[in-house]
Parts: sequence; C-alpha cells; structure tokens
Amino acid sequence: MALLTAETFSLQFNNKRCVSKPYYPRKALLCYQLTRQNGSTPTRGYLKNKKKHHAEIRFIKKIESMGLDETQCYQVTCYLTWSPCPSCAGELVDFIKAHHHLTLRIFASRLYYHWLGHYQEGLLLLCGSQVPVEVMGLREFTDCWENFVDHEEPPSFNPSEKLEELDKNSRAIKRRLESIKQSRSVDVLENGLRSLQLGPVTPSSSRRNSR
Repeated sequence: MALLTAETFSLQFNNKRCVSKPYYPRKALLCYQLTRQNGSTPTRGYLKNKKKHHAEIRFIKKIESMGLDETQCYQVTCYLTWSPCPSCAGELVDFIKAHHHLTLRIFASRLYYHWLGHYQEGLLLLCGSQVPVEVMGLREFTDCWENFVDHEEPPSFNPSEKLEELDKNSRAIKRRLESIKQSRSVDVLENGLRSLQLGPVTPSSSRRNSR
C-alpha cells in the first residue's frame, strides 16, 4: 500500500482556517480503511482528486472493483481532507443504498464551502442517508497518522504536538457542522408544526432559541 509522506499529511490535513506563508493548494485526499466482519486484516489505501474525477468517485470505483462478497458485512471508514461536494455526496448515498452489505463512515478534516446552502444540503443528505459525516478529532487524526503515513523518515515536526494542534483546530469546525445539522432539525420541526396547523412559526425566533 502506498503511504503518505509526513509532510503531505501535515500540509493537506492542516485544518487551520487559513494557510500561512508559504502558500500552497489544499488538495482533496481520501484515506479509506475497509474492515471485514470476520476480523481479517483491514484493507487500506488513499486516493486524490484527478481531472474530472473527485477522490470520492475514485473511491466508489475502487471499492466496486474489489468484488466484495455480498454475503459478508463490511465497515468502511474514510478520512477526507475536505468534506464531499454536493455531487459526490449524492453519488456516495446512491452507492451505499446499492450495497447493503457496506457501512460507511466519513470523517473530514475541513468543511468544503460550508457557508453555501447547496453544500450544506449535501452534508445533510449524507447524514440523513445513514452515512454519518463527522469532523476529525484527535482519535481520527492519530489513526490516520499511524496507518496511512510513511514513518521510515523522521518528520520535520513533533507528531504529538501536530496531532494536538489539529485536534484543537477541529473544535470550531465541529461546532460549525453541528450548527448545520441543528438548522435542519429546526426546519423539520417548523414544517411539522405547520403541517399540524398549529400556526406559523417565526424562523428567526426559533433559531435564536435553539442556540
């Protein structure tokens, strides 16, 4: 299995709000781990965006090419540098619906265009389709570091300090994701109340009370 370099992990899973100098592009990487129910050795790998093929689409094709036994159950965990775009979110939902023997969990280091409604809908579509999307924390960053990074050459940074820094930065991102999920919960409640003809609910006041 090809492994990430320590530098690639440090740069691409960097979850600071802004990139400091020297600037560099934050690319889309997807590390996946497939575990069989029988407890055999997990299958791991990583993928990145290619022209016209996002990492998530390449991941779907990769799993389909494995010819997995549909009589067995599999758990797949993905660590992404960016959360899926709306198009990839829809593809992932369709993929899981068509493969009932697979369970998929997604952890993202950063949220992609999270302030745009269309991208929020993509995240909510996944969460509502039994594909939980969460923000990477210390446990996930540590697992990614231990299982997907080449440790033959010593890194130019202290791994423990780097993992703690990533975990600290992730707290604000987690709050943002929970806010997006909460906004959907409020909308569902408002629509339910309207369907019961209990009178109009003022969106601004209900959201203010939910915070």
